Amino acid sequence: MASLASSSLLPLLFFARVSGFIVAALVISWAILFKSSFLPRSSSREGLIYAVLHPLLMVIGFILISGEAILVHSWLPGPRSLKKSVHLCLQGVALASGIFGIWTKFQGEDGIVANFFSLHSWMGLTCICLFAAQWLMGFMSFWHRGEMRAVRVKVLPWHIFLGLYTYGLAVATAETGLLEKLTFLQANRNLSKRSPESMVVNSLGLSLALLSGMVIFAAVSPKSHNLQSKLLYTESSSKPE
Repeated sequence: MASLASSSLLPLLFFARVSGFIVAALVISWAILFKSSFLPRSSSREGLIYAVLHPLLMVIGFILISGEAILVHSWLPGPRSLKKSVHLCLQGVALASGIFGIWTKFQGEDGIVANFFSLHSWMGLTCICLFAAQWLMGFMSFWHRGEMRAVRVKVLPWHIFLGLYTYGLAVATAETGLLEKLTFLQANRNLSKRSPESMVVNSLGLSLALLSGMVIFAAVSPKSHNLQSKLLYTESSSKPE
């Protein structure tokens, strides 16, 4: 029954993976083909590396990997303990990527304060803080062997809500970052609205919106919820209190 529920989500998971591949290809292409756009006032090699690392880490390392962690329960075969451990590890990698991605913004010539003024920067910090709290809550409630199962059951809905909310917030933060960057380039670098770079950035934004919709839909799908409920019931009924 579990495998049947999982296989029914395969088309959605396939398109989510295709969308993730497109997102990764677009952000890598943007970083490689339009390097000068990342350093409007500097040409140092170290500054360029930090500037390019930020979108790569935040999009690929944070958003794509955390999205894959959300989908783990829908595609990974095996016992629930394996799914939880893989989910926790992927979220840990995403958290480390997000923290390092924010750290790269503090290495520029302008320092910390100058990189902490916009809606994008405030949303990013909020997202990382929520994600860290979510990861700690997941570790304490679902991975730590000393926790009571009754507590895990009560925390589960909040864990799911906070996870999906944080993932959606991460995508929204990326969208504001893309808009902020594109607006800056068009205003200060005379970048044409129909230039190849504008098309790449807009396509990246649309692909992120499509990817997030598929990931969230797969997570809230009744088929996915039925599968997780059966696994949770099986786990609870097979072990004495």
